[in-house]
Amino acid sequence: MENQSVRRPAILILGAPGSGKGTQGKVLGTIPRFFHCACGDVFRSLDTRTELGQKFVEYSSKGELVPDELTIELWKAQISNWADSHLYHPDADTLVLDGIPRNTKQAEILEQYIDVQQVFHLSCPDREELARRMRKRALRENRMDDASDEVIEQRIKTYEAETKPILDFYPDSIRTDINAAQAPANVLKDILDKYLSLEVYKEMSKVVV
Repeated sequence: MENQSVRRPAILILGAPGSGKGTQGKVLGTIPRFFHCACGDVFRSLDTRTELGQKFVEYSSKGELVPDELTIELWKAQISNWADSHLYHPDADTLVLDGIPRNTKQAEILEQYIDVQQVFHLSCPDREELARRMRKRALRENRMDDASDEVIEQRIKTYEAETKPILDFYPDSIRTDINAAQAPANVLKDILDKYLSLEVYKEMSKVVV
């Protein structure tokens, strides 16, 4: 990022697979002053000719998980690229993070670079509803393997074990539980109603770009 000492305002969207965090992140990203950054976007935008890119290839080519430190390095490099190309305006945009951090260790490392204003937890205790949504999405995107009960169950278990504990990393004062079982438009409204009431948004909305 252009000024490493400045922690950039960010909101996190957390939720189990099928809770709709990707949908909400994308919609928020279309609104001026919000910049959506999904973990998948970081890896898809990666230049494998760079030193960092080569390190990523080392792990991914073996089917190994990318270490947390390297994941955040890749994220930081991509955020800088987006800032340099004026897609992301660090002085005026709030980062909307979806899929990153994936675990508490990544959340700890990210603390150097972002100031988390709010954590939106898209809550859907009905696991059958989550499975239905994941199956529907897999079929729509023609990813038949992802529609199996075994894969769906494993993804939910992985979320419960690795990602959900992030909720305890951040103070309750910046956490908002959102009912993810309601219609997507209502979920979006609940997120916006909360964020627009925060002091940080009121301050950043005064910045002229």
